[in-house]
Amino acid sequence: MIERTLGIIKPDGVARNLIGEVLRRVEQSGLRIAAARILKLDKAKAEGFYAVHKERPFFKDLVAYMTTGPVFPFVIEGENAIARWRELMGATNPANAAPGTIRKDFAANIERNTVHGSDAPETAKFEVAYFFKQEEIC
Repeated sequence: MIERTLGIIKPDGVARNLIGEVLRRVEQSGLRIAAARILKLDKAKAEGFYAVHKERPFFKDLVAYMTTGPVFPFVIEGENAIARWRELMGATNPANAAPGTIRKDFAANIERNTVHGSDAPETAKFEVAYFFKQEEIC
């Protein structure tokens, strides 16, 4: 099934010039980049995006981290895009990520884990729309 999902290269990935490498891996996997932009999240935008985690103990640190520098949100499209992107990213905790995944190769730790990805179709729909208008997706 053709799906769309959201990826974000987080501030640590942007700061380390990993945009090209992450996009290369996405494209080499057969997935397609359908939209992309670079921006700096303010506190309100980061809180809105991560609102689902508002009651979790890591919420404030996550929002603070995501506002430390530019991020690179992008829309990924393809057959089973959600699962395939999550496989490319690797486990949230890079210590548990499989060799060759983005997080295993580049993440500093569980908090600075380089990339974000939607975890389900409903989440992907919300997250894509959070950053992109329908007419911006090609």
